[in-house]
Amino acid sequence: MPETSARHRPTALVVGGSLAGLFAAAALAESADVTVVERDRLPEGVGQRRGVPQARHAHLVWSGGVQAFDQLLPGLVGEVVARGGRLVRIMRDMVSRAPNEVWFRRFTSTHHRNLVCSRELLDAVVRDRVLADDRITLRQGTTALGPTGDATRVTGVRVRSGERESVLSADLVVDASGRGSRAARWLTQLGLPAVAEREIDAGVAYATRLFRAPGSTAGTNFPLVNVQANPAKAPGTGGIILPIEGDRWIVTLAGTRGGEPSGDPDAFVDFALGLGDPVIGELLADAEPLGDVATTRSTANLRHYYEKTRRWPDGFLVLGDAVAGYNPVYGHGITVAAQSALAVRDVLRSTGVRAPGTARCLQRVAARPVAAAWDLAVGQDALYPGAAGTPPTAVERLLARYVDRAVATGARHPRALGALLDVMSLEKPATRLFSPDMLVPMLLGPRKAYLQGPPLTEAERKAAVR
Repeated sequence: MPETSARHRPTALVVGGSLAGLFAAAALAESADVTVVERDRLPEGVGQRRGVPQARHAHLVWSGGVQAFDQLLPGLVGEVVARGGRLVRIMRDMVSRAPNEVWFRRFTSTHHRNLVCSRELLDAVVRDRVLADDRITLRQGTTALGPTGDATRVTGVRVRSGERESVLSADLVVDASGRGSRAARWLTQLGLPAVAEREIDAGVAYATRLFRAPGSTAGTNFPLVNVQANPAKAPGTGGIILPIEGDRWIVTLAGTRGGEPSGDPDAFVDFALGLGDPVIGELLADAEPLGDVATTRSTANLRHYYEKTRRWPDGFLVLGDAVAGYNPVYGHGITVAAQSALAVRDVLRSTGVRAPGTARCLQRVAARPVAAAWDLAVGQDALYPGAAGTPPTAVERLLARYVDRAVATGARHPRALGALLDVMSLEKPATRLFSPDMLVPMLLGPRKAYLQGPPLTEAERKAAVR
């Protein structure tokens, strides 16, 4: 049973004040007194946090993450919306072209909602909510140097704050330090075997620019506009428009090797016009830019298989991008972080933090949402030339073809779309793609013809013009 005595509560130490670290702290606070160790100084209010390479690019939270948010921190989604965020109905409030170049119809029957806002706003709301908990302490300007303990149990972390080094002891140490995590090296230093890993790098580069909402679109529920890259036509190029708080559009353009967008402001709209469909560039024709173009190339899918190691120390757990980082185009990282933290909380409601084997159990349950998002990401990215050391297997290619067919079916049939979104939103496992809701329309034929272009209404197009 979990330890509940206030005088003898376990202690937990979370390395990293990222969203993954904050979600982990919220999950652990029911069962332990938590200290969050953060290398940088976190901003006061809404502002950019150092150490978040994707912060300036488009972000969204899939409906699986929306549900996890409110289970982990009840009312959190409402707080984001109250401060300017938006719950977007999929596909009603979206104009989206799939990687196989099929346009989705804007069906209204699905329950799925994406949470859309700037990364700075989301970070601020989560940070304010989590750090208001008196069971959670933040230590800023403190760098984690490595774990203490041995191959059987981690007992704490050596840290440096300014010129002073010390040891922070804890019953559970959680590494949520992101893509720069040194957890794999720490484990080998403790005498444990090397951790298996896999990298799929499609060579995607991103360029993002903010715009003032053009024409009369400010204050309206203007749809998200998403043109996804096609892996069958390398280099793959795509882009997305996200209307966010403050009557702004955040626009992110992407391209794989040989088709990368540049940081040149004068080339931004031209690149958008050159996508597989020019709709994003056309909507930006009269938009006023706000600031320069931000670029990023750190977009590889990289996964560490911690849950499969033969030996695992008690008192240690790895979460978030420290376990797996994904190509940001799929938008799954934040959802996975919240779902993994929720899985940890649920286990600790019936299992003690200090109990032997707890950390290994936590690592395994946290890997389930990781695996779901990983399969979705690499199923597309592995098809790009040079993305992996070995080409996709026959099984991976067969599954990719099936997913393409499922997308084509969902684009034209509302029940099939619901099944597809259950999986894409990380609400249900991939087996949902083989349910009658998908198979019946796939085999008997969808009800509607393919769309020949983006399903923007004439009123929506006119609203974007001054």
